[in-house]
Amino acid sequence: MENTEKFAMLNRLLAGATNLSRYAIWFAGSLTLISALYITADVLLRKFTGRSLGGSDELSGYAFAISISWALSFATLQRANIRIDAIYQHLPVRLAALLDWIALVALSVFIVYLTLYATSVADVSWTNQSTANTAMGTPLWIPQFLWVAGLLWLCVVLALMLLRSSLALITGDLKSIQSLCGIRSTQQEALEEAEAGQRMVHGDTK
Repeated sequence: MENTEKFAMLNRLLAGATNLSRYAIWFAGSLTLISALYITADVLLRKFTGRSLGGSDELSGYAFAISISWALSFATLQRANIRIDAIYQHLPVRLAALLDWIALVALSVFIVYLTLYATSVADVSWTNQSTANTAMGTPLWIPQFLWVAGLLWLCVVLALMLLRSSLALITGDLKSIQSLCGIRSTQQEALEEAEAGQRMVHGDTK
């Protein structure tokens, strides 16, 4: 009963994390779209008036880094990260589940180190009040802290996924491990795309 309650609690937390990550990816996509529109306006203005809005290259770089960091959590939850499955798809189920868990651990360790490094970079910029070596002179800590925030949220999501998959591994719940951190088959991807298309036709964005 205790394990069941733990599973239920972690499932609720993961569901909440998925919802928040869905909002985060909408934010990331909107930021990318705004950046593209700004660049387009800048190019057209230069062509027809010889003037420039200024900072399109700098702002688009910030937007790209921030949008990527905030999109990573949803991509991870949807198992959209790339893994080589040439051998994996022929392995026994138990071994495949163990490799899924090891892959999640390896990803988590890498992201934690990346986040620590990113945090130190942002902290130095804040301490030194560093600005970009451009005409805009953007305080670097602003885009860097937004970038780090996305990575920190990814760490939270990975921690929840690791806890849930570890409990599943201990209890032998191989199906949960596969659905949480396994590699999606071609058939699964096709089915999910078909379901997503059907939801769009009916106006359901969830």
